[in-house]
Amino acid sequence: MKSCEAGRISYQAIEAARRAISREFRRNGQIWVRVFADIPITSKPTEVRMGKGKGNSTGWIARVVEEQILFEMDGVSLSNAQQAATLAAHKLCLSTKFVQWF
Repeated sequence: MKSCEAGRISYQAIEAARRAISREFRRNGQIWVRVFADIPITSKPTEVRMGKGKGNSTGWIARVVEEQILFEMDGVSLSNAQQAATLAAHKLCLSTKFVQWF
């Protein structure tokens, strides 16, 4: 499964997509997550005045470039892998495409 556009994916979205794939596989096959959320996102609390430094870390994101492989799957049928990729694509905020490698 690869991305069709560049953007950012949160750690929660990556984990939700991974869970959707593993739930569809029913513990058969293997999943490789090829993206890792390693960039911290900070924000200040609401109704706080300007200044006083940078805000606290609120989450993690991964930068994704166009045509980057997001997930790899093996050990399941092609139709099962396509169904799992469709379920995972609904969890992500980027458009994705299913790619078959031999």
